[in-house]
Amino acid sequence: MKTVATLAIAVALVPGLCAAAETQSAPPLSVAAKEPLGWRVGPTAWSFRLFTFFEAVEKTASLGMKYLEAFQGQRMSKESDLKLDASLSDSAFARIRAKLDAAGVKLTSIYIHNIPGDEAGCRRAFEFAHKLGVEFIVSEPPPEALDTIEKCCNEYRINVALHNHPEGKSRYWHPREVLRVCEGRGPRIGACGDTGHWLRSGLKPSEAVQMLGRRLLTLHVKDLDEANHDVPWGTGKSGIAELFQTLRRLQLTPALFGIEYETKWENNLPEIAQCGSFFAQQTQKLAMPVAK
Repeated sequence: MKTVATLAIAVALVPGLCAAAETQSAPPLSVAAKEPLGWRVGPTAWSFRLFTFFEAVEKTASLGMKYLEAFQGQRMSKESDLKLDASLSDSAFARIRAKLDAAGVKLTSIYIHNIPGDEAGCRRAFEFAHKLGVEFIVSEPPPEALDTIEKCCNEYRINVALHNHPEGKSRYWHPREVLRVCEGRGPRIGACGDTGHWLRSGLKPSEAVQMLGRRLLTLHVKDLDEANHDVPWGTGKSGIAELFQTLRRLQLTPALFGIEYETKWENNLPEIAQCGSFFAQQTQKLAMPVAK
């Protein structure tokens, strides 16, 4: 896995050297070593959905990244058939925490597709998230569940970010709907903006985050080519650099810039490394003082 970090340096400096970089050794690139804007970047475990959660943690560490978003239902490890869900025992949660600590990776969040609206089911989901130690849950619950969810948000001090899929597949595909269901609510409920799904819905990511403003809690960042397939950040049509500039201008700090790479499932580490390099370059640029 050391070759991935080497590749990240090559991509950042000379994109044409990608193939050669895989066979050379160099100090690992830590995109998290400096966070000049307080922005955090890391993969979503969904990018590694063919692998176990423990393997996702290892892959994150191999990239020199410190943050990871989990998803409910992923197999925990090769040695066990246990899956990430609320039925895990306390000893399984202890193993998860030990794995994360040993790798130097922080679990920021977990994707739980639907948080139940009944109090018992809602509490079960939040207790699960609490035992994992996450800061927020990414989810797509029905609006009628939000009253119960908000009570749990405040009690457990865990935020909920409403995730969008493309138009026709998601109630929350447009920022206007997120803003509507969040009206009158506190700051613990907001949006997880998925830039790829915005683009597939005909929305420009930089304009979508401007619409959401302070309701934007976190991001799943994708760059897409003309066929709407994932490509490394900065090489597609999503306008990722413009997105970052807009966030900087609006003084917004998403909880995580999640790298969600939904292609080359068997080995997308080189592309995720390239996304991390682009992030490091852009944030360093944005942190530089403006010449007067």
